[in-house]
Formats: sequence, C-alpha cells, structure tokens
Amino acid sequence: MEKRDWMNLQSGTDVRGTAVEGVAGDPVTLTDEAVGGILRAYCFALAQKLGKQKLTIAIGHDSRLSAGRIVACAAEAAAGCGCDVLLTGLSSTPSMFMLLQEEDIGADASVMVTASHLPYQKNGLKFFTKEGGPEGKEIAALLELASEGKALAAAERGCVREYRYIDRYAAGLVRFVREKTGCERPLEGKKIVVDAGNGAGGFYVDKVLAPLGADTDGSRFLDPDGRFPNHIPNPENKDAMRAVSSQVKAVGADFGIIFDTDVDRAGAVDAKGEEINRNRLIALISAILLAERPGTIVTDSVTSDGLADFIRRHGGKHCRYKRGYRNVIDKAKELNAAGEYAPLAIETSGHAALLENYFLDDGAYLVTRLLVSLAQLSRAGKDISALIADLPEPKEAAEVRLGFTPAGKADFKRIGADAIRAIQARVPAEEGLSLAPDNYEGVRINFDAAHGGGWALVRQSLHEPILPVNFESDAEGGCRRIAAALCELLAPYGGEIDLTGLRQYARR
Repeated sequence: MEKRDWMNLQSGTDVRGTAVEGVAGDPVTLTDEAVGGILRAYCFALAQKLGKQKLTIAIGHDSRLSAGRIVACAAEAAAGCGCDVLLTGLSSTPSMFMLLQEEDIGADASVMVTASHLPYQKNGLKFFTKEGGPEGKEIAALLELASEGKALAAAERGCVREYRYIDRYAAGLVRFVREKTGCERPLEGKKIVVDAGNGAGGFYVDKVLAPLGADTDGSRFLDPDGRFPNHIPNPENKDAMRAVSSQVKAVGADFGIIFDTDVDRAGAVDAKGEEINRNRLIALISAILLAERPGTIVTDSVTSDGLADFIRRHGGKHCRYKRGYRNVIDKAKELNAAGEYAPLAIETSGHAALLENYFLDDGAYLVTRLLVSLAQLSRAGKDISALIADLPEPKEAAEVRLGFTPAGKADFKRIGADAIRAIQARVPAEEGLSLAPDNYEGVRINFDAAHGGGWALVRQSLHEPILPVNFESDAEGGCRRIAAALCELLAPYGGEIDLTGLRQYARR
C-alpha cells in the first residue's frame, strides 16, 4: 500500500473503508493488509502511551458482512504483537468503552469493528482507552505509523479468548432503571417495540426490556444481518423512522425505539406513532435533565429556534455549537471544566452524550434514560410526549446539499469558506435579514416575517465537498422564499458552487 492509501482510510476520529467486493466503482480498501498494519501500529503506539509492553485489547463488532474477516485479522495482528485479546463478539460501540471501566476485566484498550450507518460494503475501526476515543490527529498519526510498518515487538504470542461483555453491559442498564424507579419491573403493562434494523441493537429486547417487565411483542429486525435487508439502521433515515412509527401504530405500542447499526445513536416514537428524533429528541431528554437541575444544553448548529426557546423556558441555557458529535462533547466538557454545569451534549443525528455517563454517546443509555421517565410518568397517568407538548415546531423545514462544479471542486474548501465570509459581510445590508448571534459554524441568517419568517444555516461539510444548507420557516411557503434569497446571496459563486438544488427548491 502507498502512504496515501493508508491516509485515505481516515474518517474523522475513525478508520473507515470499503470491506466487501461487488459494488461497482468501490474497490476494497480495508484489506487484510490494512487491518493488520493498523492493529500492529496501534499496539506499538498504545504501548508507548501507557508505558507497558504487555497489553490486553478487547475486539468487538456489529453485524456487518465483513466483521468476521476483519476481527480475525485484527486479533491475529494484536496477538502477534504479544497482546492478549478478548473477543466480545456482537457488541455495541458504547459497550466497548464501558468494558474498559470494569477494573476486574483489566483491558487496556478496545477496538470496535463498525462503520455505523454506512452501506453494507463499508466497515471500519473505532478505538477506545479508558479515557475515551482518539482525536482526529491521533488517527492520522496512527495511519502514519501503519504506513511505516511500525509494530510492537513481542517475545511471545498473546492469548486469544472469548468474553461476551454485552450481557453484563445490559444488566447494568437494567440495574440503573430499577434504582431510579425503585421498582423491579417498572415497565410492566407497557408495550414497547424495538426496531434494530438488523444491526447490533437486538439485545435490548431480551436483555433490558424483558427483565423490566415490558411487553416487546411486535419488535422487528432484531436478528443481525449485515445486508440490512429491511431498511438502513439509522434514526436519521426517513424510511427507517416511518418503519418503526408504522409498527408502533400497527401493534398499539406505548413506545417505539430505533437504533443505528452499532447502537451509539437512537430515535424514538410515542404512542401516537409520532417521531421523537432531531429537535424533538433533544427537547425530550433536555426536559428530563433540566427538571432535575438547570444547566446548559450543548447541541450542534442545525437545531431550531423553537428548541432554543424550549430549553430557556425549561430553565436551561442553549449553546448551539458545531456539527460533529466530538465537537459538541468537547464543548460540554469545556463548559463543565470552567464551572458551568452542562449535563448534555447532543447532535440532531441522535448522538447523545450525558455528563453522568462519561460523556459517552450511547443510544442504549439515552433510551434507558427516557424509559425511566416513561415509567415514572405512567404512574401518574401521563404520557412521556407530554414533556415536549410545548415545543414550538416550524411549519416547514428542509435541507439542500450544494455540491461544487468542476471549476470549484479542486479548491472547494477555500471557495466554500470565501462564500460563507461573503454572505456574512453582505447580510447586514440586506432588508429583513440579520446574522444570528452566538453562531459557531458557517453563517446562520435570520429572516423576518416579510422575508420568509425563519432562518437558514450555510456551512461546510466536515468531510465532503459539499455545502449543506438547512432552513426552517414558520410560514407556509417561507422556505421557498428563504431558498430564493440564498440563491441571490450565493449567485457570485455560481461558477464554482452548483446552485441547481437550491434553485429547484425555490421554484417548487
């Protein structure tokens, strides 16, 4: 492999690549050579970081088709470096971090084989130590070491054994609910359905909900199947959310749960079949936490003005920060370190991390936190959706993703940044438009009632040559007016930025 091939495997704070043949134009890049080289380099770097030669590394995986090959290759590389290996089998990403907090297990680090919600042919590696996951620069350094062939020298081969941690992890969630509610079976009489999308989240039914007394008949797609034959396991996917919503209504459930492939994200559905994701999910967990203690809720940049108002009215402060789950988590940690209580860092994608849970983005823990409130409210004859009955919701909302023309693609980062700066300079002079205060990413514009009655955010994608444009309006047809205004603002860059999608939306 050439150095650039190694470096191209970086995806933010993870390693990701194509792991299964058969998709035209998408050759396998996460090869045995790549996996083995990365694991050997990881053992080398970890030994240096921890100052010890004998390491224990846990390796788990989600339901992807390539999991067996990659786990076997990773285990062989780690054992060949003298590391003892714990194979945890089908696991959730959060459980691979929680395993490291168990002193009696004695693992120094863990590796999760997953590519989250990406298509079936993809796979990847996530890394954890007891302190958390790596920064992007650490992944870059790891891939640099792998390209150089770095490996931990070993006098003898490490041992490999199985340790199914997911049972212990699930038992901890059950114990948490029982302690919070003071009841052995607090979900008795409640029908709760889970849609695991054939990912790794099926364990939640038998290992968490059933011991708590829930009726889980009607749960679907619990068996792991890396082809994802029913729908993509992704709470942001409209088809996936429609699937769980329809099932809740079909079986008369009190609550519905959907997980992504590796269970670090989740969404929900109430008894009426109404989706609880994005702003509604943020509002729900915020209401629960703020009722316990006022504090600051950190979200990503695309949350609505109605959510900000909701958080304020529930005694909280809203910090709308940058996209990227690590960004919001790091911001919440920074606020707490400075003495400002921030109990929650959450993205509209469903990544939610709570201060009380190591700031780990854990979909199963998030859902479990919601179920505590569901059980408590049920005793008072109330439904959990009552907690967000006062959430102002926009009449319209949309996202348009703008690509770059051939003339702009080669230098898209500079062109995108220039366009955003130009909009920031121009908006104050435009009638009915104003720049939103306290904005940390891209340019967020407020539109008065005469010019669309809402807001828009233009930002650069974290990883792709794309300018995502999000907008909301409280008026019928308002988003079209906002889109038309954005076309005018971006018109000087029409040669480099492809405005076709935005223009089409404005003409709808």
